[in-house]
Amino acid sequence: PVCGSNEIEIFLQAKDYTVSGKFFPVIQCKKCTAAFTNNIPAPNEIGAYYKSENYISHSDTAQGLVNKLYHKVRNITLVSKKNMVTRFTQKTTGTILDIGCGTAAFLHTMKSAGWQITGLEPDNTAREKAQSLYQIAPLPSENFKTLPANSFDAITLWHVLEHVHDLQGYLQQIKILLKPAGKLFVAVPNYTSYDAKKYGLYWAAYDVPRHLYHFSPSSISVLIQAHQLKVVAVKPMWFDSFYVSMLSEKYKTGNTNLISAFLTGFISNVKAFMNTQKCSSVIYIIEHENNPVLI
Repeated sequence: PVCGSNEIEIFLQAKDYTVSGKFFPVIQCKKCTAAFTNNIPAPNEIGAYYKSENYISHSDTAQGLVNKLYHKVRNITLVSKKNMVTRFTQKTTGTILDIGCGTAAFLHTMKSAGWQITGLEPDNTAREKAQSLYQIAPLPSENFKTLPANSFDAITLWHVLEHVHDLQGYLQQIKILLKPAGKLFVAVPNYTSYDAKKYGLYWAAYDVPRHLYHFSPSSISVLIQAHQLKVVAVKPMWFDSFYVSMLSEKYKTGNTNLISAFLTGFISNVKAFMNTQKCSSVIYIIEHENNPVLI
C-alpha cells in the first residue's frame, strides 16, 4: 500500500481480458484505500502482457468499434490536455516530459504548439510508431534517471502511474526533474467511480496485470504528500466513463452493448459533475509543496 500499512484484504479477483485470460487478486489497504494487483509479473516479464493489437496506446489500432470511437474522441482530448497544461503552467511554450508517451500523439500536439518535448516509452514498437507517425523519437524508459534535474515546466503521466513497478522511486525522480514552479499532471482510473462499482470485477480499468495499482482520490493524496508534493486541482476525464463502460460491457456480456454502456457512462458523469472525485478517470494537477506561485 502507498501508506505502508499492513491492514490489507483481498478486494476482488480480476481477469486479464486482453492477453492471458488469467485471474489476479486485487488487494486493498483498509487504511489509505489504495489497491494493488498481487502476483504480478516481474518487470522483465510484464512486457509480454502488453503484446496485443487491442492495447491501443502501443498499437494505435483503429480496428473495431470501440477503438474507432477512441480515435474520434482522442483528437478532442489532445487539445483539451494541451490547454490544461498551458493554463496551469501559465506558459504558452516551455519544456515538457511525457512519461509513457506511447505513439507520441500528445507530444506531437505539444510540439506543434511550440513546446520543447521529451518522451519516455518502454515499448520499442510504440517508439517506432512515434517515429513513423510524427517523426518523434521517444527515449527508452532507461533514460528516466539520466535526464537533467529541474528541467521541465510540465511532466505528464496520462494513465501511466498505475503501470509503474517502483511507485515511490518514480515519484522521487519526477520531483527531481520538475522545475520549482513546474506542474505535474497525473491521470489515473478511479476505482471508486460509479461505473467501477457497477461493473465490479468486469470493470475494464482494472486491466490486470498491466495496472499494478488502483487509486482512489484519498490514496493519491497520501502518496503525493509523502513526496512533499501537493494536489492543486482535480479535473474529470468525461470520455473515459463511456470508453471504459463499452469495454466493460464487452467483458461482462460478450458484446459492446452501446445503449447500456452509454447509460452507465452518462450516470457516472452525472455523479462526477456533482463531485469530480467520483469521475471514472481523474486528472490530478500537482506541484511542489513549497511552490510560492498560486494558480
